[in-house]
Amino acid sequence: MSAPANAPAVGGTNPRTNRFITWLKRWWPALLWAVVISVLSTRAFGDAHTSRLILPLLHWLFPAATEAKLLLWHHLIRKSAHILEYFVFSLLISRAIRLGHPGHRWRWTLVAIGVLTVYAMLDEYHQSFVPGRTAAVRDVLLDVAGGATAQVLAGLLAFWREERRRATVLASKPD
Repeated sequence: MSAPANAPAVGGTNPRTNRFITWLKRWWPALLWAVVISVLSTRAFGDAHTSRLILPLLHWLFPAATEAKLLLWHHLIRKSAHILEYFVFSLLISRAIRLGHPGHRWRWTLVAIGVLTVYAMLDEYHQSFVPGRTAAVRDVLLDVAGGATAQVLAGLLAFWREERRRATVLASKPD
């Protein structure tokens, strides 16, 4: 008589559990960062609330700046946050995808950008229901720009490392 399909394998481990643990080890940083992004999309981090912290800080740093200039800087800081959030998110997604696979594959880059694009659209859609927040296509574009920038820089770094490795190997070979 054979064991049921969901019975633990020899040694007391369940293959499905092991796959889930492996998957979780790869993806938990990206999932945690997605939660951070979602928290930053709440009313507490809306324009009205962040201005209470950022504008006094900017005024303290630049006391001669006009109110219009401070408001512009506040706006630029908030939009830069989109780029930074998704820059980091993109690298974490890429890490999860490629972990355990040596080298760099452009397909992984496209998948990472695709995942973060979908998440950015869902995040903006979520904001359309949050009082004091609005959904904006330009914010999705900023998010994707941040993620794509991370992927380009990671790809260039991978290319540079591979070229250095090849140069080292060629230099170490006798003529």
